[in-house]
Amino acid sequence: MPQTSPDFIFMLTHQDRTVADAAERLKDVLAAGITHVGFKDIGLPLDRLLDLAAAIKAAGATLHLEVVSLDEESERRSAQAAVDLGVDILMGGTRPNVVLPVIAGKNILYYPFPGKIVGHPSKLEGTIETIVESALQLTAIEGVSGLDLLAYRFDGDVEALMTRVCEAVDKPVVIAGSIDSPQRMAAVVRSGAAGFTIGTAAFNGAFSGSSNLRLEIETEIDVLKQVQANAGDIAWSTLISN
Repeated sequence: MPQTSPDFIFMLTHQDRTVADAAERLKDVLAAGITHVGFKDIGLPLDRLLDLAAAIKAAGATLHLEVVSLDEESERRSAQAAVDLGVDILMGGTRPNVVLPVIAGKNILYYPFPGKIVGHPSKLEGTIETIVESALQLTAIEGVSGLDLLAYRFDGDVEALMTRVCEAVDKPVVIAGSIDSPQRMAAVVRSGAAGFTIGTAAFNGAFSGSSNLRLEIETEIDVLKQVQANAGDIAWSTLISN
């Protein structure tokens, strides 16, 4: 049977920062048929993020904001930015005790990072066991709607990690970070994840070899369809020629 389709969340980001020309790039993203769009809390000033958020919402897309804050105060500011931007889903961050009071009553879904997150661009540290335990602890918190798992920023058996986390928790898991090949996309689908993000890989033309962003995203969408049709077994030879 074909795999259930995870949400494809396109991030207007490169190397964990919102791209400077995000508003222009958004046109290609929407034209390619993407309905979940996000960006990071760094890379552009708030006034430009407000305009970007408004454009995404006006297009009828679900708006995601991913937090890369490394300290408590910046994470609090990022949570407030999510409120100001009117995001639908706040992703990332590691401090529910800081974030949840800020977004309370704002109809924002919250997907924090499980595990130990270090550096920028972010890396995921720990063992599969400690990350699964973190995932269980987070999803037990009222107000935590799901998880944002930096699976391909983990130095270990990534597919085992994704599968273990998705099986362990009863809330949605989004896979984020470095999904840059059909093989990795297939592994995400097999894991049972509810969604995944792609940003840097798309801007680098990882799937199509092209600098044309719309073509790149359309290629990624076709890869996803083929992954599902082949129950996660896909080879480069099945890709669209470019």
